[in-house]
Amino acid sequence: MKDKLEDELDALFRLPMAEFTAARNALAVQLKKSGRREESDRVKALLKPSISAWAVNQLYWQHREAFDRLIATGQRFRQAQTSGHAGKVADMREALDARRDALSHFSDLATALLRAAGSSPAPETIHRIITTLEALSAYASFSEDLHLGRLSRDVDPPGFDSLASLIPGAGMTKMTEEPGRVTSSQKSGRAASPRRKEKPASDASQSEQTRHAKIASAKVSLQEARSLLIEARARAQSLEAAQKKANADVKEAEKHRRETEERFEKARLASEDAIRRARSIAAEAEGAAKAVEGAKRSVEKAAKELERLFGDSPAR
Repeated sequence: MKDKLEDELDALFRLPMAEFTAARNALAVQLKKSGRREESDRVKALLKPSISAWAVNQLYWQHREAFDRLIATGQRFRQAQTSGHAGKVADMREALDARRDALSHFSDLATALLRAAGSSPAPETIHRIITTLEALSAYASFSEDLHLGRLSRDVDPPGFDSLASLIPGAGMTKMTEEPGRVTSSQKSGRAASPRRKEKPASDASQSEQTRHAKIASAKVSLQEARSLLIEARARAQSLEAAQKKANADVKEAEKHRRETEERFEKARLASEDAIRRARSIAAEAEGAAKAVEGAKRSVEKAAKELERLFGDSPAR
């Protein structure tokens, strides 16, 4: 039963976002009717994913190999951090470079995925998606609280404290001061100033811990800078797409304007030709009317002449 529910939950989070709520409610009702009330309540409590969390879920289901490679970069990074061999720095840099390339690839995949779903991805949305993916690549190697493929909200990357905790011996110890020793000459006159003590071996270890903590802080800054770079790239892509669309709209409008002008010119010429023909016909009609009047008068004159002739003829 449990495995079946897990499969049903996976199927639920793979649905288009618009279908999630109805499918979740239907599954909860079905479980309740089957007497599985606790599972029904669990399903009913599931939150509808945000657009960015939904996109991350789809990337997980639709691009599993690429997703697994991204998670592997986080695991390699932690292994390099905890290793003691001389090449750990190179291994850490290699893992970070691999994650950077993977995140850049996912930026393109997320943009295409959202457009295919009928959404116009804003740069902020792409930024949240990449930030969540970046967080998953870090958390997945040391946390089991996240269920990949079923996210409802964005995930924040680990902060300084979390990163520092991944470094062996990175805990900071509080430095203490010893009171300075007083020389015999100082006893006789003025108070002695504290004498600078020799650095014990523990201070060297503490300096190494501080260095590791600074490295962790620098990594956070690097992650933030890379996130900004990804956001800038996403915005540049969005603006480029908008520019292409605007250029296409301008061309279409120009084409429509030319077609309209051509139709207007044809209509103007046709109108002028119709006016000329109407005037010509009107002139011809006027001439014909005059001809009719003339013919009518000729008929009347001929009739009168004929009548007169008949009246003047001798009787037989």
